[in-house]
Amino acid sequence: MKDLKTADLILRPASPELAPRVLEYYLRNRKFLEPFEAKHEESFFTLERQREGLKKDAEGAENRASARFYICPKAEPDRIIGTAALNNIVWGCFESCCLGYKLDGGYLNRGYMTQAVAAVTRFAFETLHLHRIEANVMPRNGRSLRVLGKCGFREEGIARNYLKINGVWEDHIHMVRLNDNL
Repeated sequence: MKDLKTADLILRPASPELAPRVLEYYLRNRKFLEPFEAKHEESFFTLERQREGLKKDAEGAENRASARFYICPKAEPDRIIGTAALNNIVWGCFESCCLGYKLDGGYLNRGYMTQAVAAVTRFAFETLHLHRIEANVMPRNGRSLRVLGKCGFREEGIARNYLKINGVWEDHIHMVRLNDNL
């Protein structure tokens, strides 16, 4: 995979070489991300674990099962400030995936995540030719819901007790975007 670019960002495909910068991102945002993620074991916050995860992500891209990108501002091209990923890509008659994303707490309200989600959505539809992208967001995460709305996602309902976030089963709003060009 190649880098994706937006007006302000470079989205770099997952690669083990990014491990030191990815670890720095997670350490810097450990407390900020905690209310929005599954609980992490202490080993998650090690260089070895990040390298392993990035290797799996790169293999997932090679196998067309996923596509994870790491977000860097063009003004700071060596600083990772988030990630946007197409997970669980299913082919055949489904041709769909799940979108996941997160951003550094110090870079909110700059339009970066909207740019990143738009770029990854274009990649899903124009490069992979997927039919459908699903995204699930906790109802209290208004910022995330606004990003998806700006990027053309529409609500399809509530998924009760959908994901265990920070140790608690949380409801999620099920958002979807269809590829109108297929």
